[in-house]
Amino acid sequence: MNKLEVQIIPVTPFQQNCALIWNTDTLKGAVIDPGGDVHKIAKAVKAAGVTVETIFLTHGHLDHAAGATDLAHLLGVPIVGPQLGDKFLLDSLPEQAIRFGVHGLTVVKPDQWLNEGETISIGGESFEVLHCPGHTPGHVVFVNKPLKFGIFGDVLFRNSVGRTDFAYGNHDDLISAITTKLMVLPDDFAFICGHGESSTIGAERRSNPFIR
Repeated sequence: MNKLEVQIIPVTPFQQNCALIWNTDTLKGAVIDPGGDVHKIAKAVKAAGVTVETIFLTHGHLDHAAGATDLAHLLGVPIVGPQLGDKFLLDSLPEQAIRFGVHGLTVVKPDQWLNEGETISIGGESFEVLHCPGHTPGHVVFVNKPLKFGIFGDVLFRNSVGRTDFAYGNHDDLISAITTKLMVLPDDFAFICGHGESSTIGAERRSNPFIR
């Protein structure tokens, strides 16, 4: 994929797809959604020889964000994202963790919130920020149209979509975001999901029962 290399690092018992993405020329990159197992992520960063510049969060759920503060301190980098609508989730991470028997987590305080239409840089490549609420109110995805590549978090999966059976979830908002912002991308546009295998827009257009 041009100059970008992607390594998926499954973390936590939820097997969340933390992503290490870097430019193969400069070896500069980013970590997306470090939900836990911080030392495992740090080991992967060191093995790849990557200089991480930023940690990006797609949304505020425990399995995507819980390791962000510790990893940011370890690497000396800022935390960017998600959209402000997920602040309540990041503020309540310690309480979320206790429900799963995990103690000692701290609140995640991003250095910057993200909004629709802004751009971020991963390894020197620009990604457009799209606000795709429904799974959570402040969920964002990252899209690079020239590379035909995106990071979709828990919005769209292979043959499925994100859960909305939370008090703050909204299925109609989720499907609207998918159909108006993601399904307009070309069939050969590839994306990383928050869990499970990667996919393409074309594959989901053909076979995803939630959006066909």
